Amino acid sequence: MSTTRRDFLKAGTLFAAGLALELGVDGRLRRAGEALAAGPEPGAAFRPFAWLAIEPGGRTVITIGRVEMGQGVRTSLPMIVADELDADWSRVEVETAMPGPDFQRMTTSGSWSIGGAFEPLRRMGARARAMLVAAAAARWGVDASTCRTESGRVLHPGSKRSLGYGELALEAAKLPVPADAPLRPASEYRLIGRRTPRRDGRAIVTGAARYGMDVRIPGMKFATIERRPVAGARLGSLDDAAARRVPGVREVVRLSNGVAVVADHTWAALEGRRALKLTWEGGDEPRFDSAAYQARLLEATKGKGSVGRTVGDAEKALGGAARRLDAVYEYPFFVHAPLEPMNTVAHVHDGRCELWAGTQAPNPAQAAVAKLLGMPQEKVEVHVPLLGGGFGRRLGVDYALEAAELSRAIRTPVHVMWTREDDMRHGFFQPAATHRMAAGLDPAGRILAWWHREASSAQNYRDRMDPANPDLAAIHMWGGVDNPYVYGAMRAEFMLVEAPIPLGPWRAVFAPSNVMARECFLDEIATAAGKDPVALRLALLEERDGADEAIQSQRKRLAAVIRLAAGKSGWGSPLPRGRGRGIAAHVYDGETTLAQVAEVSVEGGAPRVHRFVCAIDCGPVVNPLGLEAVVESGVVWGLSQTLGREITFRDGRVEQSSYVDYPILTLSQTPQIETHFIEGAKQPLGAGEQPVAPVAAAVLNALFAATGRRVRRVPVGADAG
Repeated sequence: MSTTRRDFLKAGTLFAAGLALELGVDGRLRRAGEALAAGPEPGAAFRPFAWLAIEPGGRTVITIGRVEMGQGVRTSLPMIVADELDADWSRVEVETAMPGPDFQRMTTSGSWSIGGAFEPLRRMGARARAMLVAAAAARWGVDASTCRTESGRVLHPGSKRSLGYGELALEAAKLPVPADAPLRPASEYRLIGRRTPRRDGRAIVTGAARYGMDVRIPGMKFATIERRPVAGARLGSLDDAAARRVPGVREVVRLSNGVAVVADHTWAALEGRRALKLTWEGGDEPRFDSAAYQARLLEATKGKGSVGRTVGDAEKALGGAARRLDAVYEYPFFVHAPLEPMNTVAHVHDGRCELWAGTQAPNPAQAAVAKLLGMPQEKVEVHVPLLGGGFGRRLGVDYALEAAELSRAIRTPVHVMWTREDDMRHGFFQPAATHRMAAGLDPAGRILAWWHREASSAQNYRDRMDPANPDLAAIHMWGGVDNPYVYGAMRAEFMLVEAPIPLGPWRAVFAPSNVMARECFLDEIATAAGKDPVALRLALLEERDGADEAIQSQRKRLAAVIRLAAGKSGWGSPLPRGRGRGIAAHVYDGETTLAQVAEVSVEGGAPRVHRFVCAIDCGPVVNPLGLEAVVESGVVWGLSQTLGREITFRDGRVEQSSYVDYPILTLSQTPQIETHFIEGAKQPLGAGEQPVAPVAAAVLNALFAATGRRVRRVPVGADAG
């Protein structure tokens, strides 16, 4: 069960971080040492690995094979290398890789950039440091064991001599790369564990940072696309006369997915698109309605689904219980809504294609564009600027494909820009879900049986899910099948109810709806049994059921963060009248454990979150400042969906179009967010998606504590009072 679910999450992300390799982080090592034996690449004084180069002038260049979308990898990953290398951090420069032989797995997803690369990057830094020490020792005629390093220099304490890494670059480049080198103990870390400002922070704040929207190349045109309103729709009629009369408009081009207006500047492209007169015919599901679909989900939960986990006989235990509780939780469609809409610059020329795309999937983008254009993959060059938010949306490569198709058609470099409305309506969405819950209690309020049945759709942005797949529940019920609490009997089922719209990875993927239902229902049980919600969770985690050592360790780590969150939030202490606290906890993918406490009131009929405490154990923390930022980001993301608006469909089309009718939390609406961490796990684990999963449950449980009323659906809105 858990292997299937983990495989689904990390297919591509484990390998994206390169764990399948010797060091796993660069193509040079993938070639079984052949390139290493050939020596350094021309033009690089000392480049033992694709990720690392040291120039004679002393500059250290670290090239990262992950993409930066706000999670801080352009700071944290170089910190790992630089610490083991013992480099001078002030002289380290960071570059983003391009897909190619040395970087074949750059896809960035699954919150696994640090966890997957931590040990490989350390080993790489240690081996490079050993080569620099060996070069210095050879020059001085001393034993390498008598030398040490410090901040970009090799020191020989006995003779008080020292040499900078740049001075040793040419000599180190001639040495063989050692098969291994000793790693520094954690007590000697100079960077790892230190609060380190983000390298791109100043550039982002001052507007100097370069995102996809900022790319400009000579001769570039600008384009927007009027896309098919629903999948499978055909262009019926097109009158582009008015569009062509807009000053600056150069061409109107039919594409496979719509009609593009090409212009000299953005404004002309937008105005030309507004002037198009066109009609669409047909479509796969032109009448899809989200309200009707959610009614289908509710009905589906009355049947029997694909079983993902059973413990004992839950049906028999429910039948024999002194008291039975039932509840239904509903979760709607959501969209990614990153601040920077999708966009790509493409230049198809001379049998080649250059792309500038803010993508989480540079290698798939390269492969897909090469296939579209019918050219070898190495003829497609992908430049990856900073991403203005990803959240899983940029794992798709549709925006890159349409830019390449248009550039080929007009034989000119072109920047295809999505509007906010395009981004809301033509991406892929978080699946809606309905959860039917049941529990049986004995006369003392102990839980005899737990039953969880979810109805939802699969992610179909790449392919449809086989309804006969026996692992349906294991794949989709993140937080349901792997429920961390111990019950005498339990059952988890999944009902596949396909939605005929594009659905795909959304931050925390399938976990948010399952964790919402599980953690809210657990609070309902606590109330019915007259027990404290924190005490009930801890008691369930302390139960023994013969689970293996790894599961028991997860439960202990989950209990630790629950205690930490409760303590830091002041759980049980008095609050101002009208406020309540709610707790939710989760083990994300069997690894990162976290617990959250929300402090909420209702003002004017709407909920207001005053304080949000998050305790997390994601193992050793590379950059505490970065971890805090990622947790805060996840909480804001979760609160935006919990308190904001949902995505609705009518006649096959998305009804929302901007941040006006699909708002994201503003700074004035954001509560005080506190992050507390425990380094209980032995290796670094993910923290990018993880904080999202329990947010809704913490808020809904706090609303009950504040008002005495249960809310079983998000977003909350005016239903809170």
